[in-house]
Amino acid sequence: MGERNSKQRLLHEALWFGRRRLYSRICREFRESTEIIKRSQTRSNLQVLIFIHNTLKIFFYICFKHLKRRFFISANFKYHLNKFLSLLSVVRGYNIAVIVIAQYLTSIYILSYSDSLSEVLLNPTLFLIVLSSSLVIAAGYIINNFYDSEKDVINKPGKFAIDNVVSKRTKLGFYFLFNFLAAVFSLMVSFRAALFMGFYSFLIWIYSHKLKRITFIGNILAAVLAVFPFFAIFLYYGHVSLMILLHASFLYILILVRELLKDMHTYRGDLIYGYQTIPVRYSLNTSRAIITFLVVLCLALAYVLTTFHQVGAMRIYFYFSLGVLAVLEVGLWSLAGVKWYLFQYNIIKFLIVAGVFSIVLISY
Repeated sequence: MGERNSKQRLLHEALWFGRRRLYSRICREFRESTEIIKRSQTRSNLQVLIFIHNTLKIFFYICFKHLKRRFFISANFKYHLNKFLSLLSVVRGYNIAVIVIAQYLTSIYILSYSDSLSEVLLNPTLFLIVLSSSLVIAAGYIINNFYDSEKDVINKPGKFAIDNVVSKRTKLGFYFLFNFLAAVFSLMVSFRAALFMGFYSFLIWIYSHKLKRITFIGNILAAVLAVFPFFAIFLYYGHVSLMILLHASFLYILILVRELLKDMHTYRGDLIYGYQTIPVRYSLNTSRAIITFLVVLCLALAYVLTTFHQVGAMRIYFYFSLGVLAVLEVGLWSLAGVKWYLFQYNIIKFLIVAGVFSIVLISY
């Protein structure tokens, strides 16, 4: 009687936690091994092992289903996690993180080198400026994604699938929320800071809505918007030197090269949706010629910085950049194709990020 009740309880639990078909197969093996042992006069080691094996199979199956039910991620949590990751992809959280790090490194090693590390990191005004600019940038990525969604179906189908998990209505809601929070935090700094952030937000919107479709203006303004957050830091410290301007110019030209390579990579989508980029309006060779001219400017700026200014161990970064740019320039004219343009685009992004982290080398 007790054995029957234990089997019924085992059946009940397995049906509750598992699949009926799998449980039936496991129980059949369990019954067969049990009957073999009962009929046998001598219980061999093999039969006992079979019995133990099938018993443990039921035990672990029930435990696994119980743990899965209790501890595994629920469908509702997965849904919200996918939404969050999609929104993080839309606002390009990794880009914002790099910009925040760049702003703080610029403040520590270039603009306020006389202050201690703790004074810069714990500066509440600087924190509010960085936070406000980050929110404006996040809102800018959202509105840019909103206007470019149709083009991204062709140029970036994988990213479009991820970004499209969040509805356009939700994206617009976060766009207004981020701009509102940026206005509040910048007002806590000063009215001038709020005007600066408001103007920055307006420039991003007008660029995404109209100006990015215009030849030359779209590329130039995109590069300006990328370095705009650093202007807020410069204005706060009120300290701008020739070396800082040369560093900013080097960064600006690299960003401009990146934007031209992006236009070459997205040539097909721009052509279909009427974006008058340089490759669409003129030709890919025209874009190559402009990139070559910009690379020469970068080489000249790197030479001036490493020869006539104290950049410390950061000269290693400039030497490395010279070599990479020279190799990419050769490949730009000898190789063609969407994959190659994307590869060059990613290399320039790497140089920009490496330049951000190499700021710490100035003091060595």
